[in-house]
Amino acid sequence: MLKIHAALRTVVTVLCCIITSGAGQAATTAPHPLVPIGYFFDNPTFSGAVLSPNAKFLATRIGRAGQRDALAVIDLTNHAAKVVASLAGADVGEFSWVNDNRLVFDATDKRIGEGDRRYGGGLFAVDRDGSNSRQLVLREDNAVFEHSLVKMLPANTYLVEQQGPRNTPFVYVGTTHLTGADDLAAINLQRLDTLSGRVTAVGRPGQVQEWLLDQQGEPRLVTTLDRNLAALLYRDPTTDKWRKLAEFDAYIGGKDAIEPVGFGPDGTLYVSSSDGHDKTALYRFDLASGKRDPAPMIELEGYDFTGSMVIANGKLLGVRILTDARSTIWFDDAMKATQQRIDALLPGTVNLVSVAQRAETPWLLVLSYSDTVAGSWNLFNTETGKLNKVGDSHAGIVPAQMGQQEAVRYKARDGLEIPAWLTLPHGSNRKNLPLVVLVHGGPYVRGAEWGWKADVQFLASRGYAVLEPEFRGSTGYGNKHYRAGWKQWGLAMQNDIADAAKWAIAEGIVDPQRICIAGASYGGYATLMGLINDPTLFKCGIDWVGVTDIGLLANGHWSMHSDLSDGYKQYGMPELVGDVVKDAAQFKATSPLQQAARITQPLLLAYGGADVRVPVYHGRKFYDAVRLTNPNVEMVVYEEEGHGWTLPKNRIDFWSRVEKFLDKAIGKP
Repeated sequence: MLKIHAALRTVVTVLCCIITSGAGQAATTAPHPLVPIGYFFDNPTFSGAVLSPNAKFLATRIGRAGQRDALAVIDLTNHAAKVVASLAGADVGEFSWVNDNRLVFDATDKRIGEGDRRYGGGLFAVDRDGSNSRQLVLREDNAVFEHSLVKMLPANTYLVEQQGPRNTPFVYVGTTHLTGADDLAAINLQRLDTLSGRVTAVGRPGQVQEWLLDQQGEPRLVTTLDRNLAALLYRDPTTDKWRKLAEFDAYIGGKDAIEPVGFGPDGTLYVSSSDGHDKTALYRFDLASGKRDPAPMIELEGYDFTGSMVIANGKLLGVRILTDARSTIWFDDAMKATQQRIDALLPGTVNLVSVAQRAETPWLLVLSYSDTVAGSWNLFNTETGKLNKVGDSHAGIVPAQMGQQEAVRYKARDGLEIPAWLTLPHGSNRKNLPLVVLVHGGPYVRGAEWGWKADVQFLASRGYAVLEPEFRGSTGYGNKHYRAGWKQWGLAMQNDIADAAKWAIAEGIVDPQRICIAGASYGGYATLMGLINDPTLFKCGIDWVGVTDIGLLANGHWSMHSDLSDGYKQYGMPELVGDVVKDAAQFKATSPLQQAARITQPLLLAYGGADVRVPVYHGRKFYDAVRLTNPNVEMVVYEEEGHGWTLPKNRIDFWSRVEKFLDKAIGKP
């Protein structure tokens, strides 16, 4: 068993010490101009690259001034670059290699909000030299490649994550089948020839929710759902028959729950499981006996296992993991040494190395980031030991101007230890700062990890400390921490958030008279409940796309259009959040909508007019109620947006409002 101890990445190396014109440190720490807001909230200037399977070519999505994002390929033998695909009226979205010569990609539209989207992403294929272009899946607008002679797949068809050697023209795609209530009933899998457009259906064993391919690129494992029961089914390569490996409650898990991580080159299945312990770990799963190994393969101290396999040249090279930050456990000695060489060249950052599946060249792709570095891609040559810059996600961001993030832990009032993330403004003396307690959504997810975040760093650049508590119910920290948050909306979960602010006060970090609470979705709900439960602690609140009444999640007049599945409402919500009938009294006591008159602090509300997770009905109804007794409430609705802001203009507008709101409410001592 390999046991990994989490080590906080607190060493931050300044990668650039020259302050460019028009960007500077926060006004509270230096006389330089503030970093422009667009540097944080514009679309990324560069958003990633992928090596071809033979590592001779690099595919990348490029932005062009006044034009749509296009797909380009760089020949790594001579560094010649060529745009190989672009779309009329749409941007190139996700992309991947089919084989050394062919790529597939879908489409998106970065100029419209979620509410104005009318088409699926489609699917397109093109050779690396720009020839043999073909549309494979409909978008319905036809503003793309020329029509195919072969009938295209419907718009609700999407690329399945591909595994294997990638040496054929085929990919697997899944077509979603919905119920009358627009819930996912099943995904039908098809083998698609990217040259001819012809498809071959794969038999589906039940109501499949997810397909997993093996390292030969063949469908080998599925997850099915029947009411509240999830099952893993394995297709035996010797018989071609499906058989059940495991069954467990899809919504509340349990000791028998297992999460497939991936197949090894030899066909070994690796899974994440708790096996009755508090935290999940990585196990080998014996396909013959249908049982996981007795001892875990990788166990992370203080964290549930979250990770993926790194496989190339028919060998399991390592496992990508997440503790406080992301890193890689290398089993291969050569890759372990290579990681050390790269880390020496790029100190102070997480450096995630991508290895081509059948590399014929010495090139590796490296994504680097930290709490102050937004994201940078380099090519590393294992023969010369040199790095070649590929691109930066936010070119205007100067690391030397960003705030440093650290992992902290504090005790809640009942003694439970709560992890949290604290980011301080650059140059801060760590004393008497205004604070924003930023509450994550979900709520049954992990909130943050060590790394650059636009909203957090924007607030820090304006002089605010930012504290992100991983309150009980957050995942990734073990079963005890997770289950402690069940049915605790507005109760113990809320106390954890208040206790985070009280910890920061006791540490002398913040001014107790200048604390604001903020968050989106569940975080918006917690913001409103924070203002209600702790009116002397939180001086203001910012709620965007937030739940304002738990009962509305299931019973609102808009619920038929909600993207919360009927299965979750029937089986998951009663256990995790509460039963709308049995827990009606608790829901009323923890309803911001029904207690709106208790909120007297300044409040900023923002909602998306096309949100199907927390429809704008939540915000409008709450705004009408709170305005009866509180004149210090502002509300903005972005009609074309969904559950969050996709358009830069709306992100910039919203965070400009946040900046003005905070400056007025808690910005001055």
